[in-house]
Amino acid sequence: MNLFIDAWHYLTDGANWNGPAGIEHRIAEHLYYSFLTIVVSAAIAVPLGLVIGHTRRGAAVLVGFANAMRALPTLGLLTFLVLLLGLGLIPPLLALVTVGIPPLLAGAYAGIANVAADVVDASRAMGMTETQILFRVEIPNALPIMLTGLRAATLQVIATATIAAFVNVGGLGRYIFDGIAVYRYDRVLVGAILVALLAMILDGLLAFTVWASAPGSGRLRRSNPTATPAAIVRTAD
Repeated sequence: MNLFIDAWHYLTDGANWNGPAGIEHRIAEHLYYSFLTIVVSAAIAVPLGLVIGHTRRGAAVLVGFANAMRALPTLGLLTFLVLLLGLGLIPPLLALVTVGIPPLLAGAYAGIANVAADVVDASRAMGMTETQILFRVEIPNALPIMLTGLRAATLQVIATATIAAFVNVGGLGRYIFDGIAVYRYDRVLVGAILVALLAMILDGLLAFTVWASAPGSGRLRRSNPTATPAAIVRTAD
């Protein structure tokens, strides 16, 4: 019980929120590492998933590639990258990318592949090019599934980004690794609580985005209070 009380006292002490080692700074670092990971992962995974989903070719290779990346031990990979590249932000970023790519890749592929075939055929019959079909028909219809992949990737990256502290980088993992090093398990609990809260907040925001992006629902328009009725009618037309 003292462990939870000590963790609560640490979290509610304003002095622990300020400075380069404060909670605010650690949260900002954690979000920065996670954002960089998601951007790099999306740059690799999303175009690949879109192409394979649109052409329906290479799906077996994609599944094998995604499963292989999921099987990689992140901490072991990080250790290997540090030995290969040295300390710094690059090794944890590369290790975290292996966590972010599989959900994004699966979301992009599954979203495009599950667009109704008759909708795609009708678009071709109207004379649309393959690029137009992809960007004007398939991606808008696949957006909820693609955002679901982004949601899964974000949660996994947020949770795993604590490993950055293993190589003396910042983030919320500092509380976990530093707490273990000095046998202050209340600090370990503080780090775990903050990571969990951060993941829950981001998950809630992304869950709302998935809900609002459903094609044909008009939820994004209704959620915009500045839109005029005439603008909504023109958009619907």
